[in-house]
Parts: sequence; C-alpha cells; structure tokens
Amino acid sequence: MSDVGRFETRIDYIFNDQDLLRRSLTHRSFRKKNNERLEFLGDSILGFVIAESLYHQFPRAPEGDLTKMRARLVRQSTLAELARKLGIKEFLILGEGELKGGGAERDSILSDAIEAVFGAVYLDGGFRNAKTIVLKLFSEKLIEINAEDLKDNKTKLQEMLQKSEKPLPVYEVMNKCGEAHDLTFEVKCEIEHSASPFIAEGRSRRIAEQNAADLAIRALTKPT
Repeated sequence: MSDVGRFETRIDYIFNDQDLLRRSLTHRSFRKKNNERLEFLGDSILGFVIAESLYHQFPRAPEGDLTKMRARLVRQSTLAELARKLGIKEFLILGEGELKGGGAERDSILSDAIEAVFGAVYLDGGFRNAKTIVLKLFSEKLIEINAEDLKDNKTKLQEMLQKSEKPLPVYEVMNKCGEAHDLTFEVKCEIEHSASPFIAEGRSRRIAEQNAADLAIRALTKPT
C-alpha cells in the first residue's frame, strides 16, 4: 500500500484525486505548490463544523461561551495533538531544512497540515465528507468539553498559581518570523521554580501566549 493509501485508511476516506492529498501534506519549505491555500480553506470548514456542533450541543449557551469553546477546540495545540494521533508526521513532505530541523514535530506545521487535509477532502468529496472526518476526529474533544473550558489558558494558569500562592507567570516574545500578513510568534512562559520555560508558537502574540500557558498547565497538572 502506498503512503497516501495508508493515510487514507487512517482518515477513512479514499481520494478521487490523490494529488490533492499529497498537496495537503506538502509544506511550503518543499515547493511553491504547497498546502497553504488548502489550510486556509480547511480552517474555515473546521470552524463552521465545530461551531454548528456546539450550537446544537449547548442550546442554552450564549454566543460568547460558544465562541470560547470553539476557540479551545480549534486551537493550534489541539489540532497538533489530533495530527499526532493520526501519525500525520509520517506523511509530511518537507524541505530539507525543515526535515533536519525537526519540522515534522512542530505544532504549527502539524496543525496546518491537518487543516489542509480537511480542505482537500472538501474539494475532492464535498462538504459532507469533510464534516464527517472533522466530527470523527473531534468526537472525544466534543464530549469532554465543559464549562471549565470557557476559561482561557492564561486565566486558568494564573488562578492555579494564585491558589498555590506562587508568583504570576511572565510571558516574553522570543521570535517573530514570516511575512507581515502571515507572522508566526514564538513565546516563552516562565514560572518560578520551573526547571525550564514553556515555549509555544501562534499566529499572534495572544495565541502564542495562550498556547504556552496551555503547556504550563499540562506540566503542572501532570501526575507525579
């Protein structure tokens, strides 16, 4: 079975045009014809499918709460987690620099790739097939989401530290790269007595800080 065939088995969808699937897994570091446009499309499809699901799942929730829940579900770290479960890194097509630099493990590349796959499925088989794949991948996340998820990560981390009478975290932008319309921010979150800072990326400083706070929360709540 070919590589694309193995990936089709994992997402339970057979492409009519396998070139679309290959393009969805091709990072911009490899060639000009890459997955950026498909990622743009898939991001919109993902946002709508999750919004619709939450609308029906929480019929009494106000718009603000639905927005917060959707943001938590479609954030970079969640998408990267799902991409890792799919083993998508095995199928990524990366340029030599990204390949040697561990690009297949980067949350930003993994999350973009899975959104590009959604876009590719939509173009190949229509909205119904794309929606089916999104809901299947997010089924556990949709079941697990609750009122606690309405708090953003920075707020949750701050409350955790205050409860333990520890100093508040300090956030710092370490790097900013990309074109003006497509920036990627790298932020570190430092916590007193932590062995090392928590570093994450995002398409804005705010998103990067939220992702870094999420990493800190996971570390602080990890069973010892």
